[in-house]
Amino acid sequence: MPITAMEKTVRDILRDGHLRRRGKIDKLLELQSEARGVQRAGSESSMSADDGLQDDLRVIEKALHDLHADIEQKGAATL
Repeated sequence: MPITAMEKTVRDILRDGHLRRRGKIDKLLELQSEARGVQRAGSESSMSADDGLQDDLRVIEKALHDLHADIEQKGAATL
């Protein structure tokens, strides 16, 4: 099964031995923000509803979850 460009990008970030966990999370959060921006723009234009943007976001969010970034963000908000 072929992988998407976003899956490859996320995989490359996760496998980057030069990045610490926080750096990986930061890069993934940046990707997530960009993907959400593209999704918002798509919802305001005539882009297809099935253009893969949801899949891209799912890939990014799964990687963030695997790095426990979702727990870290929730914890930081409660401090």
